[in-house]
Amino acid sequence: MASVQTTTSDAPHVVVLGAGVIGLSSAYVLSERYPTHRFTIVARDLPEESDLTNQAWASPWAGADWSPIGDYEEKKYKRELITFNKLWDMIPSGLVRILPSRICYTDPLDDAHIWYKDLVRDFRVLKPEEVPAGALTGVAFNTVSLNPQLYLPWLKGESDKRGVNFVRKKVYSIGEAAEIAGSKGVVINATALGARSLIGVEDKAVYPIRGQTILAYAPDCQEFLSYPLGLSSIPTGEATYMIPRPAPPGHVLIGGTYQEDSWDLSINFDTARNIWNRCLELAPALRNPETKILGHNVGLRPARRGGARIEAEWFKLPLESEFLPTPEGEKYDFLVIHAYGFGPAGYQGSWGAAEEVAELFKEHLKL
Repeated sequence: MASVQTTTSDAPHVVVLGAGVIGLSSAYVLSERYPTHRFTIVARDLPEESDLTNQAWASPWAGADWSPIGDYEEKKYKRELITFNKLWDMIPSGLVRILPSRICYTDPLDDAHIWYKDLVRDFRVLKPEEVPAGALTGVAFNTVSLNPQLYLPWLKGESDKRGVNFVRKKVYSIGEAAEIAGSKGVVINATALGARSLIGVEDKAVYPIRGQTILAYAPDCQEFLSYPLGLSSIPTGEATYMIPRPAPPGHVLIGGTYQEDSWDLSINFDTARNIWNRCLELAPALRNPETKILGHNVGLRPARRGGARIEAEWFKLPLESEFLPTPEGEKYDFLVIHAYGFGPAGYQGSWGAAEEVAELFKEHLKL
């Protein structure tokens, strides 16, 4: 069991801005490595019951499994390999489950170019009779899934054990976060879509990918079935997948949509009907008479053109901005470590991203 922090007066105060999966994972790793530092998570939305149904942040609505997204990128692969191995080791906890999976392709398959086959477990190419109707080829492997409604509170609980403080606060500028940290502090900017409007950051490369899903009780659906996200062969705006969760028993997330630059948080029932019919065709197990729809969800995946941003930046504070009062006091340098823009891959890259944040923290503070 983790021990509560014992802080020292000369250790920097670390403020993690954002309590989604990236912010919480970063706080976990940093507080484990630097138990004498003071840590505070500052966020408008916290992983508590009152906020877990709030559409204003992405983490509660995620698919939260590992699945292949897009093409190979070295940094992404390393980040996701670290995360996959961490989550695999967590299976005995009950928070994570082993998930048998089939990924379907509509084009001929060259398995030599499947970039993720050494990342997952038990990879193999499907036999023709195993390929679902509507697909041409496919692969099978074991992956992992979790339930954000259980996993986020667990991460918060682990932070609580380490003495991490939580502050519910809407922060409008990076300078405001720096004021909370103090002149010798550090800010971890894990604001997701908020990085677009955070004064001082204002990253216009950040954009939403709208995801609409259905939560169902489907006891016969015990495997992950999907067409891969982020490939040109997928029709614009559609993403077909089923993600059985470790708990509650029988719960399956059924999707979905992949609608770039859409900020629409309303439920479209024509879209829901289309999702359901596509998944019925792919997974006959959904036709079990016990299957029932439990709810409809819409969330905005926090993506960034050019890929996720994990880097350190030194700011001159107080900030000068037309949107802020005239700064007072002497200028000083302040360290911010950015960690945002993961799109649909936040959970599956979370532990690797937190390790990258920790390495930047060590490097720039010369610890």
